[in-house]
Amino acid sequence: MANDYFQFRQFTVCQDRCGMKVGTDGTLLGAWARGGKTILDIGTGTGLIALMMAQRFPSADITAIDIDDAAVAQALGNVARSPFRNIRVAEADVRTFRGCCFEAVVSNPPFFVDSLTSPDHRRTVARHAASLTYRDLMEAACQLLADDGELSVVVPSETRTLMEQEAVMAGFFKVRQCAVKTTPRKPPRRYLLAFRRHPAPLELSEAVIETSPGHRSPWYQQLTKDFYL
Repeated sequence: MANDYFQFRQFTVCQDRCGMKVGTDGTLLGAWARGGKTILDIGTGTGLIALMMAQRFPSADITAIDIDDAAVAQALGNVARSPFRNIRVAEADVRTFRGCCFEAVVSNPPFFVDSLTSPDHRRTVARHAASLTYRDLMEAACQLLADDGELSVVVPSETRTLMEQEAVMAGFFKVRQCAVKTTPRKPPRRYLLAFRRHPAPLELSEAVIETSPGHRSPWYQQLTKDFYL
């Protein structure tokens, strides 16, 4: 999105200092992920997902972390201008981050794996898994997630298998999966995935963002109705 900011119903997200702008992936995850009394947003960027979770779970204590100082400054500003006072933003590397056991962990992780990096360092950190591998994410989440908590992520279709493999290696069980298509005739472009420490019946679903170009599907409208203008 070309604008330096994105206006939602209850908050505005400025994004001029972040390598990762407001996009469909983050919006999907922020509206789909389950919450809890304590929530951790890993790689918060602009703070979008943390803000969405704060709107959905007003009584939760939310911690949003990022390794990039400019992203942290951007998220701090976005949170300060929002009506929510239950978000703490911190500059931290999740691989060494120490916090309480969170009931919910959410992450829109860097999504490029084994691809050419950008000359823009901040864009590379935000978009390429070299800065936070799926293994790093899963191992960190294993340390930070409460025993009955849920980890929710969004990944491109081409890296879903890798994410699931790393989740298994870390001791997680997949409990929810939503395959998201851009339009009905196209294959899924991204997956919303949720993991827990203990096995549970797997909830599988498939959804479409647009019924036709420029026309949001009923599913997407319902999912995001509290956020989009």
